[in-house]
Amino acid sequence: MPSGPRPGANRVEQDSLNEQARRLFAGRVDFLLSAPALKFLPDPGAPEIAFAGRSNVGKSSLLNAVTGRKAIARASVTPGRTQELNFFEVGTPTRLRLVDMPGYGFAKAPLKVVENWKRLVRDYLRGRVELKRTLVLIDSRHGVKDVDREMMKMLDEAAVGYRLVLTKADKIKASELKAVLLATQAEARKHSAAFPMVHVTSSEKGMGIAELRTAVVEDAAI
Repeated sequence: MPSGPRPGANRVEQDSLNEQARRLFAGRVDFLLSAPALKFLPDPGAPEIAFAGRSNVGKSSLLNAVTGRKAIARASVTPGRTQELNFFEVGTPTRLRLVDMPGYGFAKAPLKVVENWKRLVRDYLRGRVELKRTLVLIDSRHGVKDVDREMMKMLDEAAVGYRLVLTKADKIKASELKAVLLATQAEARKHSAAFPMVHVTSSEKGMGIAELRTAVVEDAAI
């Protein structure tokens, strides 16, 4: 179930934007660095789009699909294990950066780890001028959970605009997906910083990936 073209764009314009984004990601995409604290953030120089989501939501798979790589982002075998901001550069010269944020909602993580995560993410969201948009990934099989709402509240308070992105859309029936999409759209309307359109994706099937690439490029304003 596609999430639909960009509002105001006809099919020819949308196809052109999709191709522009595809060509960008077909070029250079390199891992830059991992930042366990703000002092390790890269110097300003390119707009940033962050990817956020619960552990096991399919964040690494979506990053790989968007960039057209097989392993640009590697999934951790232990949920909540990676507690760093991972930066990837796109284009030659660098035209944008993708930021893989540490997964949230890890129930078994020590309290200190959770607190460190909150501090790192909150400080990054509130103080990073280069951050243009955050993509909040939601597992289609489960819909929006309380931990997702906590993340959305953090983004609302930081006044950081974000898009909700349903992942693993191929794992449920079309009727169930429609219900999840409607519920997610309703949730988006409750949040001041949420983008109204919800993206529906499947990294495995390629569903919605071209449209999401285009959204990333548009949000980065490049």
